[in-house]
Amino acid sequence: MAIEDSPELDSTLSPDESAENMAKIHDAFKKAGVIAASIKKDAAGLVNPGESALDIAETVEKMTRDAGAAPGFPCNISINDVAAHYTPETKDELLIGEKDLVKVDFGVSIGGCVADTAFSVDLSGENGPLMDASIAALEDAVATIKPGITTGAVGAVIEKQIRARGFKPIENLSSHMIEPFRLHAGIDVPSYANGATYEMQEGEVYAIEPFATTGAGRVADQPQVEIFSVVGEGRLRMRSSRELLGKLVSRYFTLPFAERWLVSDFKSKLVLSVTLKELINSGCLYPYPVLREVNRGMVAQFENTLIIEHDGAKVISGVIKP
Repeated sequence: MAIEDSPELDSTLSPDESAENMAKIHDAFKKAGVIAASIKKDAAGLVNPGESALDIAETVEKMTRDAGAAPGFPCNISINDVAAHYTPETKDELLIGEKDLVKVDFGVSIGGCVADTAFSVDLSGENGPLMDASIAALEDAVATIKPGITTGAVGAVIEKQIRARGFKPIENLSSHMIEPFRLHAGIDVPSYANGATYEMQEGEVYAIEPFATTGAGRVADQPQVEIFSVVGEGRLRMRSSRELLGKLVSRYFTLPFAERWLVSDFKSKLVLSVTLKELINSGCLYPYPVLREVNRGMVAQFENTLIIEHDGAKVISGVIKP
């Protein structure tokens, strides 16, 4: 769907028009959720020892496009102590190990309305309690969410479930509100009791994603960056940078994209890398570094997208564990 045809929030609408517009937005989110739920069932079977992380990511993204949607962001394949933001690079040779704990995090976009979901696969069979901690935290958070509850109260529920099982929530990774073309729409839901006072409202859409770890409960940026999003304009010296920025806005608007999605636009990877560097340095792009647990602890993640209704929360992205 073209950007100009997509449902967007508009504060100038009358109450009736606003309600109609919100209904269209929710319909797009729900359609994305149905597709995400279907893909999740099949994607779990892709995670096997010896499989290529690149093949898994590209298969999930192809399944999304084949379903008539677009990836809401590059498929993340984060393994063991890597918590998030690892999407394979072009010709990535990373293979799934026999005892890896693999997190598959992907999004389905219908007109910029993204259903964001994730699951973990424990190939070792040794991380069941850690997996259960993330699942229980997600289940309890969803059951708790309703209009008027504070984000801090939801964070307290997440922390309680994870700590009760002997693990720690990752405190500097949060769940988040989603709006059309805004995957992180300004309101975060913590994974611990931080006292946040924002009251969640009927009609809002959230991705709830508790990360449970055997480590210290924090992640740190790593040097590798393969995911970016457009955040503004800047003074660009190179023609390739100006041309690429126009293409990025046209293709993805403000949703995240992968460097490997752009390889066919350039004659060499070096030119692509230099172009992306100028766009980052000029403030046009936001980079998403790979995130690793600071004590190299194992990390489990489960995630679902929900819409807040008048009496609770409705999950739109299927079951927690496929």
